[in-house]
Amino acid sequence: MQNLKTTLAAVALGLASMAASAQDKVVYHLDSGIAQATKGLRNMRNHLDVDPKARIVAVAHAEGVDFLLEGAKTTNNQEFAALVADLSSRGVKFEICEITLRNRNLKREQFILGPEFTPSGVVRIANLQAREQFAYIKP
Repeated sequence: MQNLKTTLAAVALGLASMAASAQDKVVYHLDSGIAQATKGLRNMRNHLDVDPKARIVAVAHAEGVDFLLEGAKTTNNQEFAALVADLSSRGVKFEICEITLRNRNLKREQFILGPEFTPSGVVRIANLQAREQFAYIKP
């Protein structure tokens, strides 16, 4: 009986330590242009300020890719490239939908350096949620 109690206590302690060190995983869904991107980047920065170990993937499609275009600026005339670079240096991964590129006649060369491309933004978001248990945030 004592061995069972010791084993159960060890398992409980192990599970508690795993939970304490668990990394939150979050997908930010960006599809509505500059205002949403400004808010979303602020949310990501605040998120990481409180939880620096969080794993964040920002998926952009439709008008949501506009902030990742070379030269794009916030409503305060700040370049998005600097904001994206800062978040990327903190571990945020940015992904751009290739369907959007085709539908809007955009080229990869028009985008800032850093973001990756995904075949479908919507499918990527669904996969992150369903298969990889990412929490979903749409700013």
